[in-house]
Amino acid sequence: MRDFCKKKGYPFFISNNFKLAIKLKLDGVYLPSFNKNYNHLAYSLKKKFIILGSAHTLKELNIKRFQAVQLFFLSSLFKKNENYLGIYRFKFFENFIEKGLIALGGIDRNNIRKLSLINISGFAGISYFKKKGPRKGAL
Repeated sequence: MRDFCKKKGYPFFISNNFKLAIKLKLDGVYLPSFNKNYNHLAYSLKKKFIILGSAHTLKELNIKRFQAVQLFFLSSLFKKNENYLGIYRFKFFENFIEKGLIALGGIDRNNIRKLSLINISGFAGISYFKKKGPRKGAL
């Protein structure tokens, strides 16, 4: 998988395993919100090694900052679940991150324009990328 990604020019990340990411010379590692460990700060990393992390609360966001995370996945923006933020709370979280914020959760074709209201580096959304069924009527 690593070789395929390298050949195609895609970055390859592994979740929650710094030793394996370093050993396999991957592009980086992803730290889920439940990971509150700081041991990885002792490893020597290559220059372009990227640490991704996700957060749902301000406390988790601060932990990720201390873990030296460079790209933050902040959720859930639109999906109405227990971690639901909405635009205004999301903007509040923006104040704590200088750069590298990725929006997650409930982003679809109906609310994609609302992303221009917030300062993000990118977004991810299963609903947005899901292929719709065949259209009815003439093409």
